[in-house]
Amino acid sequence: MPNPADELPDHDFDADFDGEFPAEIAAELPGFAAPLAPIELELTPEACGERLDKVIAKLVPQFSRGRLQSWIEEGFVTVDGKPAKVRATVYGDEKIVVLPQAAPEDVAFTPEEMDLNVVFEDDHLIVINKPAGLVVHPGAGNWSGTLLNGLLHRWPQLGGVPRAGIVHRLDKDTSGLMVIGKDLPTQTDLVRQLQARTVKREYWALVWGTPRLSGTIDASMGRDQKNRVKMAVSTSLGSKPAITHYQRLESGELDRRPVTLVQCRLETGRTHQIRVHMAHLGFPLVGDYVYGKPHLTGVFHRQALQARRLGLTHPATGAACEWIIPLADDFRALLDQAGIEEPPETVIGDDYEDAEDDYDYDDEA
Repeated sequence: MPNPADELPDHDFDADFDGEFPAEIAAELPGFAAPLAPIELELTPEACGERLDKVIAKLVPQFSRGRLQSWIEEGFVTVDGKPAKVRATVYGDEKIVVLPQAAPEDVAFTPEEMDLNVVFEDDHLIVINKPAGLVVHPGAGNWSGTLLNGLLHRWPQLGGVPRAGIVHRLDKDTSGLMVIGKDLPTQTDLVRQLQARTVKREYWALVWGTPRLSGTIDASMGRDQKNRVKMAVSTSLGSKPAITHYQRLESGELDRRPVTLVQCRLETGRTHQIRVHMAHLGFPLVGDYVYGKPHLTGVFHRQALQARRLGLTHPATGAACEWIIPLADDFRALLDQAGIEEPPETVIGDDYEDAEDDYDYDDEA
């Protein structure tokens, strides 16, 4: 398994969240997850001819394909009562039983009391306004004080849900909306919505320069070949499709240089997607120390990016839900400094491509 220390800063796991913590580290930390119940699956003829691990990955998307493959190899998946094989082909009428095994990232973290800005909560969902500076998930260098630790303290039942119900993430220094599933069925449904690209995620970003009025950035992304702690636009083997729609809102100046407030809508959810895509166009985010130009990074203490709007279908009721939050105080002050008035609410057209996406747990911005 990959070592989190080899991954991106702030413990951004790679695309499919296959990274797990070293056993010698996890063993030192107290466990906190309830046993996971067996998952029974009955295949249909439509699955005939497909590879077993791919079929299971589609049916239980709340677990990464890497983890599912390891369970198959370790004997925790059976087909018609017999141990399964990773590369086996299915006929479409089998009964599959998956015995989920708690991984270190599920059990190794202690609950910690912290102030959480809860935008919405019911019996199934939690919507959080994550502040800049808060890491989403524990990892190398951030074993405590993360959003996950806070979730476990306020909602202890999340200890029995993979990743404490988290289905996507924001970078440490990106503020804004995140949704958490309170139970496994809700979490699974949210993951499916993300895969189907039906979750509406809109961001406001302040960028250097003046991009065109609107546009779509359709540029695959992968790990930067020269600097492995960065992501980059890439066509190399292993890169994944990435699509960002943007619209120019207002313009201003910082340090006598033009800046523009843009609204971005994610169609995919790749690690650092908005930051990489806007920098690729030549308009890096103000305050972005990773993808911005060094002489322009001192104006703001973080990347000027906020997840401002979130829309989805409620997993339990089927109702259309949408949340919008005001700009963070530091972001609003930055706009004041640039001479930009906060514009009225703008919505980018949301005609999503009708295609399933292999959504990355590592979001996104």
